Amino acid sequence: MPRRDATPPVWLMGFGFIPLGVFGAVMLITTPQLLAANHVPESQIAAVTATALIPGFSGFLLSPLLDWKFSRRTYALIFAALGAAALFAALLMIHDLAALTALLVLGNLTIGLCVASVGGWFGNLASTEQKGDLGAWFTVANIGAGGLTAAGAIPLLRHLPYEIGAAILALAVLLATPLFLLTPCPPADGRLARESFAAFARDVLALLRRPTVLWTLAIFLAPAASFALTNTLGGLGGDFRTSEALVGLIGGAGVAVAGVAGSLAIPLLDKRIPPRPLYLLVGGVGALFTLSLIVIPHTPASFGLAMLGENVFQAAAFSVSNVIILRTIGHDNPLASTQFALLNAASSLPLSYMQMIDGQAYGHGGLNGSLLADAAVSGAAALSLAGVLWLMRRRVPAI
Repeated sequence: MPRRDATPPVWLMGFGFIPLGVFGAVMLITTPQLLAANHVPESQIAAVTATALIPGFSGFLLSPLLDWKFSRRTYALIFAALGAAALFAALLMIHDLAALTALLVLGNLTIGLCVASVGGWFGNLASTEQKGDLGAWFTVANIGAGGLTAAGAIPLLRHLPYEIGAAILALAVLLATPLFLLTPCPPADGRLARESFAAFARDVLALLRRPTVLWTLAIFLAPAASFALTNTLGGLGGDFRTSEALVGLIGGAGVAVAGVAGSLAIPLLDKRIPPRPLYLLVGGVGALFTLSLIVIPHTPASFGLAMLGENVFQAAAFSVSNVIILRTIGHDNPLASTQFALLNAASSLPLSYMQMIDGQAYGHGGLNGSLLADAAVSGAAALSLAGVLWLMRRRVPAI
């Protein structure tokens, strides 16, 4: 193992998640804007986005490769480069929906594998006391890079030759590569590197039977702290009688600031509350906040409150989930990146199905129906899991 004093500071290691923020912003914000400007129907735009998101909760199936044969630095660099190339090609194929969708899927898969490699690598380098700060800075880098990219992408593509703007956005994915090159990285585990694939697969399956992993999966797969409304509120400005310009301002700079604030609050709370109860506390308090939005007048001011509040809670939930994942991984874990990818995918899945639940509720009861459904389901899940953890507290392994 490298000397710990040779590693960068924790806040700097957090910037290893820049590729996730840049690619996510282009995929979820810039691409729909470009397609809408090309008069692509909303149903087709939604289909492109939904398909591109699939690797977010299925890409972990390839993650065992990150702990086999080569170092995690090698995998991080390779998959960051592939993600940047896919992003550039996708922007050039904006008029070909089939090719665009395929390239976004490929890019999202490779970026997911890149950050899984980084999460396992940096998580092994951080001490137990540093994992809370590292989890928060991962979220700060993700949200901050995403906010800046979302704000600057369209001006780059409109005011520069389109291909040059696309190239700059692709290069932004690679901003973390100097950090990857300078951070000490141990070689791949010698025993795993010598194993046959069948023997390696048995080690991966054994990982799934570990009690700490099973408990973390149980908590993450439940919709206790997904805050899926953050992905739909931007399109509901009309329900709050809010202008498009104000929606854009709040959804850009405002959300980035709120996300950073929510992320950096977690290291302070993490020192007082264990990570699992803290995750459920964020989910429960956030559900009460969502419920309170039903009873206040739906004005531009309340739209700003809703957008900023939901993003504060979601960023806090992301940060706590990072802490739980990093502590579950522990130290010197030869399957650290596999475990990071698996648990990260589990935490992402509720974001998808809760968005479907919120959408169905909106169709039946409008904005208040969506708010009520999100608050009720999330709050009930957080309360139920808190009760289970309390009743079985002597059997739940510490992290």
